[in-house]
Amino acid sequence: MRVAALYDIHGNLPALEATLSEVDAGGFDAIVVGGDVALGPMPRETLELLSARGPWVRFVRGNCDRDMAAAPDGRPQPGGAWEGRLRWAVEQITPDQRALLGAIPPTLALEIDGLGAVLFCHGTPRSDDEIVTRHTPDDRVLEVLTEVRERVVVCGHTHVQFDRHIGERRLVNAGSVGLPYEGRPGAYWAALGPDVELRRTPYDLERAVQAMRASGFPDADEFTRRELLEPRSAAEATEFFERIAEERVRSQSSI
Repeated sequence: MRVAALYDIHGNLPALEATLSEVDAGGFDAIVVGGDVALGPMPRETLELLSARGPWVRFVRGNCDRDMAAAPDGRPQPGGAWEGRLRWAVEQITPDQRALLGAIPPTLALEIDGLGAVLFCHGTPRSDDEIVTRHTPDDRVLEVLTEVRERVVVCGHTHVQFDRHIGERRLVNAGSVGLPYEGRPGAYWAALGPDVELRRTPYDLERAVQAMRASGFPDADEFTRRELLEPRSAAEATEFFERIAEERVRSQSSI
């Protein structure tokens, strides 16, 4: 089996469409959507496109999927940018799509050619919002993977690709299709089998920005500027996320 791992799409339909075109031409046997699929400017359309492919697409839960499934019913209430975007996205999707998000499993294991058993998760196997980066110390990565029997684990969440070998373990971040922090526009994903290949698919960024600004997504101008037109570099994002992870570790150790 060969698998295309598409993570952190975040409702960026143009990026997903371009990626699927490349995946369709690549002879893959399955797609794993690794979490945070819909919270973004085109949530309903993104889920429709993926769901139309039936069992060929397998889903893994991300923290944003969990938040959308659990959000209170009713019209959006006053709040910060995150809360406004969350409520807006929930209002755009159908009840069936919301039920789909709520039923997504936190992990998925597949047997992949050349790699053997591979475990897919969003943040880490034990939490969909736990952070590991390309600079996370080896001992902490191994501690995160202590209960995992698979030697290869594929994650996302930080929107930065990496492929780390730590002893006999291999931790891969597939990157982000919709909102990458890589210093260069494109949709970032991973091809698995018989090895791991970190890929980038170009797409029409300006068309995507125009579509997002016309979608009704809250604060779309600011969102597209910060997340697509002027995103963090991989180094900046890694430093930012690693700082958060270290603060969490210190906080937990003080309890």
